[in-house]
Amino acid sequence: MPYIIETWDKPGHAQVRQQHRPAHLEFLDRHKHLLLSCGAKLNDDGSDAGGGLYVVDVDSREAAERLIAADPFSATDLFARVTITRWRKAYVDGRCYL
Repeated sequence: MPYIIETWDKPGHAQVRQQHRPAHLEFLDRHKHLLLSCGAKLNDDGSDAGGGLYVVDVDSREAAERLIAADPFSATDLFARVTITRWRKAYVDGRCYL
């Protein structure tokens, strides 16, 4: 069942994000089978807004919690806040799931 995980970085932690980005990208690649979509949040000018959004297909809220806790960004204490919300998949890549 899909979940949305939204993260907000701690203020002034852009250097932490940049320093641990390679490990974060490796983590995402290892877990790509669980990712329906994910990416960094951006400001309108394209600059980093300090956070991210993951849409994951896991069996439970606990699995979503374990996944985000295992992300190197979590392990380096980058996030000020994380929310996890169950999501109903209606359309993905132009395909209807209703």
